[in-house]
Amino acid sequence: MTDNELLLAISDMIDKKLKSELQPMRDDIRDIRLNIENIITPQINLLAENYVPAAKQYERAASQLEAMQIDIDLMKKVISEHSERLRILA
Repeated sequence: MTDNELLLAISDMIDKKLKSELQPMRDDIRDIRLNIENIITPQINLLAENYVPAAKQYERAASQLEAMQIDIDLMKKVISEHSERLRILA
């Protein structure tokens, strides 16, 4: 057997060995891709579909809450002033 034939035989053995050892990893990668495609991606899409309207509703509620707090602070001040005036008149 010549050196080239020996090298080709060794190369072929290495290729077969690598192929057989890499196949389980390829299968795992395929399973992971399928899991991402069929389970994770739809769930992320569902979360996003529900998050956006909730976030917009929160933004509206937050601005309304801020306006209500300003109104309440003003009402406290006015009530306090009126209470003082009534106390003086009584």
